[in-house]
Amino acid sequence: MPTQARKAWAVQLQENHSVTIAMSCAIVGLSCCTYYYQPKLPDDSVIMSVLNTITDRHLRSSFPIILLKQLNINFCSIS
Repeated sequence: MPTQARKAWAVQLQENHSVTIAMSCAIVGLSCCTYYYQPKLPDDSVIMSVLNTITDRHLRSSFPIILLKQLNINFCSIS
């Protein structure tokens, strides 16, 4: 069951019955952290376009190496 559907059920339980957020989350099988979570970006299209640009520029590098370079981590220091 998708998270958004569970969250909608939890909200309906709170509106229709006098239940707390914690109880409604427990009933629908959703953690309270997930209930309150709000994504920082509406979608990942910005991140995907940046990664696609980098991989198009550096065809011989693999994704983990590109990611480590973006995070400024030396590949040889990870063992």
